[in-house]
Amino acid sequence: MSVFSQSFSPCGRFLAAGNNYGEIALFSLSAALSPDATALSQKPVLTFTAHDGPVFSLLSNDSQLFSAGNGEISCWSWSLWFLSFRSSLEIPEINAMIINPRDNSLVVGGGDNNIHILDLEHGVFKSVLQGHSDYIHCVSVREREAEILSGGEDGAVRMWDSRTGQSVHCVEIYKYESCARPQYGKWISCLTTDSDWMLCGGGPSLSLWHLRSLSPTSVFPLAGCQRQAAFYQDMILAVGEGPFVSHCLLGGEVKAQIPCTPQSLNTLQINANSTEHRVGLHSLTHLGYTIHTLPTGLGNMHYLQV
Repeated sequence: MSVFSQSFSPCGRFLAAGNNYGEIALFSLSAALSPDATALSQKPVLTFTAHDGPVFSLLSNDSQLFSAGNGEISCWSWSLWFLSFRSSLEIPEINAMIINPRDNSLVVGGGDNNIHILDLEHGVFKSVLQGHSDYIHCVSVREREAEILSGGEDGAVRMWDSRTGQSVHCVEIYKYESCARPQYGKWISCLTTDSDWMLCGGGPSLSLWHLRSLSPTSVFPLAGCQRQAAFYQDMILAVGEGPFVSHCLLGGEVKAQIPCTPQSLNTLQINANSTEHRVGLHSLTHLGYTIHTLPTGLGNMHYLQV
């Protein structure tokens, strides 16, 4: 059993996690991470079946939790915990979702090689972005530049104008010698942005790119394929193959690797909604972490708490 996805509640006090059996478990972080936590308090406060197949992606906005499976997106109310709506696509698995605040739309990437844009106000799909030649693993949004970015099995990162739906740039990461790792393939499994910077990896090495020049500035010497990465303050956090969370400096140095029990990690989330339960670093030299493992029917969930 594997945990494929996770998302924090708007208040930051709860965590939803989805597994390969279509189940979503809801954890109370205040109970699970308290100094006097017990085995019982670290178990889910609620577990339910959301999809027939794996829950590939979870995403929260101010009031709702979106879950995605095989061609299906469900929307659940955080406050009342009922199914708000369900939308179906005639495609295989939906691997990635992100909200575009510019027009309050849901950007969806999956197994049909296309990006679908869902109008959240009306609950209908309004456009399709076509250009990838294989299925899509990850999506990101640059709100200020009105851009959507996507990474796929074809090894390409595409940048789209969210206003016109046109592809404006295509970068094939595996063709750059500093990033290429033919032994792992060319697929892009993780992608995120911060202003003019992009972080991506998968088959190619995890690398930091300047988006105005479309050139790599740092390549991180991490073994195996990275499945998810995130900017955090002046560092980069990454997980993938290997039993650890990697902490990297923007210049390319791997500062630390915090060990975990699983031999590989599928998902990484930073809780920015609660100061009480926030993941963070005190300094670059003193990591001060406590690792919490929540044993559940979903598989082990690991948390780093300062």
